[in-house]
Amino acid sequence: MSELRVKRRVKREVSKAKQKAYDELYTRLVTREGQKDLYRLARQRERDGKDVQQVRVIKARDGRVLTSEESVQRRWKEYFKELMNEENEREKRVEGVNSVEQKVDKIRKDEVRKALKRMKSGKEVGPDDGGQTEEFKVEVGLHQGSALSPFLFAIVMDQLSEEVRQESPWTIMFADDIVICSESREQVEESLERWRFALERRGMKVSRSKTEYMCVNEREGSGTVRLQGEEVKKVQEFKYLGSTVQSNGECGKEVKKRVQAGWNGWRKVTGVLCDRKISARIKGKVYRTVVRPAMLYGLETVSLRKRQESELEVAELKMLRFSLGVTRLDRIRNEYIRGTAHVGRLGDKVRKARLRWFGHVQRRESEYTGRRMLDMELPGRRQRGRPKRRYMDGINEDMKLVGASVEDSEDRDRWREMIRCGDP
Repeated sequence: MSELRVKRRVKREVSKAKQKAYDELYTRLVTREGQKDLYRLARQRERDGKDVQQVRVIKARDGRVLTSEESVQRRWKEYFKELMNEENEREKRVEGVNSVEQKVDKIRKDEVRKALKRMKSGKEVGPDDGGQTEEFKVEVGLHQGSALSPFLFAIVMDQLSEEVRQESPWTIMFADDIVICSESREQVEESLERWRFALERRGMKVSRSKTEYMCVNEREGSGTVRLQGEEVKKVQEFKYLGSTVQSNGECGKEVKKRVQAGWNGWRKVTGVLCDRKISARIKGKVYRTVVRPAMLYGLETVSLRKRQESELEVAELKMLRFSLGVTRLDRIRNEYIRGTAHVGRLGDKVRKARLRWFGHVQRRESEYTGRRMLDMELPGRRQRGRPKRRYMDGINEDMKLVGASVEDSEDRDRWREMIRCGDP
């Protein structure tokens, strides 16, 4: 009987200690010093909620399943050694570039330790607990992970593409992601072949599986684009630098992906947003810093219709209602939900982002690509029927709503003050 009393007493003490620890935690989360703990708690609860386990198996070259840690590490070493040392056929000499015949120092362990110490605290540097393979040499290419590598790669790409690169917007290049624009299929094939020849004769390779083409406002019969006799895949939409471009000029697919990105971000922090002990103000702050940026990404460059803007706001209010623990059956107005969480209308934030980007482009020089796109006048007449909504149509409506003009954008401080829209 005494043993049972001891167990009950221990349980009570443990329960009191846990409650005290939770009270201290929630009190600290409200303070400025506890903000980092808030996001750390969200990440921890997101990891704890995953119903998965790390599987430490991998397939060998012949398809056999490797289960032992030693064989898995040996296979990873073999894979990365081949990947890092693969070299395509190329010309040995590049015109206009002087050869440097000297030894390049390898990255030392003390340099790696110094770089890690300079990183901000609380930042992850990569996946852990994966084991460590034996060392192997990388004999071609750039040092992987070096801060200088992207800069060197950009210089190499500029040199290799100098002969075939056209001015924007006919050629858009970000690192190794290249967009080639032309007015006909024949011109596309010709440009594509020039790029292939310029890159592959220097040791680089154009991916046949990742190369796609899209026709905008196509009026002629169906046709194909070929690269060295191989047919290039035709698509109605493609994703470039995080944004989806559609052949019909619409942005419906991009809006749906922004909504999906918002829900993905919301699910990652449900451990905090759905915790009843955390205040609505803190939940609103987490939403504004984690979820809303994912929904707004890239929308400053599109002109939304009322229906598409409504899709974004409906998704936002669903997230806020879930976070505050209320439903539509509770008959609580949207304004009260936003005021409780201190979250403004998403449509106002989209308008602010659009006007901010427009002002930034207007202050640039006339040769700037974005400025040229805004000032471009397309030849011909618009088709019959209801005209498509243009980007400048949305900008003009936004400026009329805030009482601004194009001339106001020249003054950055005044423009920023005119388009300001804060959260309640």
